[in-house]
Amino acid sequence: MKNADWQYNHYRFEITKDDELNLYITDERKILKVYKRKIEFIEGGASPHLKIINENPNFILEAEPTLYRNSWDFYLVFNTKSYSNMFFKKVRWEPINN
Repeated sequence: MKNADWQYNHYRFEITKDDELNLYITDERKILKVYKRKIEFIEGGASPHLKIINENPNFILEAEPTLYRNSWDFYLVFNTKSYSNMFFKKVRWEPINN
């Protein structure tokens, strides 16, 4: 859980109404840097997925994430060189105690 808590406190993202993915590099509440990318939702296949329009990739946004969904929520998994798989669940961000 320690690594998951650290990731939670240092990386988060939002998908906007304008089809933009904003990746936030943070120190808990403080936002240190924002990476903004346009996205497209691709329908078809077994499950819809997210396509990132990536002019300047960073280590998290190098490739499209895998989308996993349930009836009421979803999560994205980004495969990264630095951290292997990074999981992001659809939740409202709240600070956690380490």
